[in-house]
Amino acid sequence: MAVTTTNLVQGPATLYSGAFGATEPADTAVNATPPSSSWTDVGGTQDGVKLSIDQNYTELEVDQIVDRVGSRLTKRDFMVETSLAEVTLTNLSLSLNGGTSASGSGYASFEPSFATSATQPTYKALIIDGWAPGTSAYTRRAIIRKVLSVDAVEIGATKDKMTLFAVKFAGHYVSSSIAPIHIVDQTS
Repeated sequence: MAVTTTNLVQGPATLYSGAFGATEPADTAVNATPPSSSWTDVGGTQDGVKLSIDQNYTELEVDQIVDRVGSRLTKRDFMVETSLAEVTLTNLSLSLNGGTSASGSGYASFEPSFATSATQPTYKALIIDGWAPGTSAYTRRAIIRKVLSVDAVEIGATKDKMTLFAVKFAGHYVSSSIAPIHIVDQTS
């Protein structure tokens, strides 16, 4: 089997956050930075940015045939995982799905939302700009249109380790006409 070395990819990605429903950059702008009016670069990350898509299929079977007869997709989970290296209050708010921020002369503060389970959460959208296969420095852009941070958030302070916000964002259904994820590669 021949190997196409230009299809091998390695390197970091840049993560952007925006409001759920934020105007998405056009596919033709895949090599441009998303507009700062609706997308915020979350800054440095550590240990990469990972998009995982977990698909669960239920097997169809009948008594008369020993092989799997077919399968049906019964569940799909999208997850974006990273560690935010810039432990700003803005990134803490992103990690905790919002809250109340304030600032004044010489200070900034944040209080997480104390919503009940019946309260509709504040969804976000994410863009991951990484590297795409190709003969040049091409961009692969993944837009995850509706996410919530769903994991525990720790604020550590240790002598020999950098403070990070480890985050896991779960992707959610958008609508019958809008896919939850859109991926585009720059090709020239």
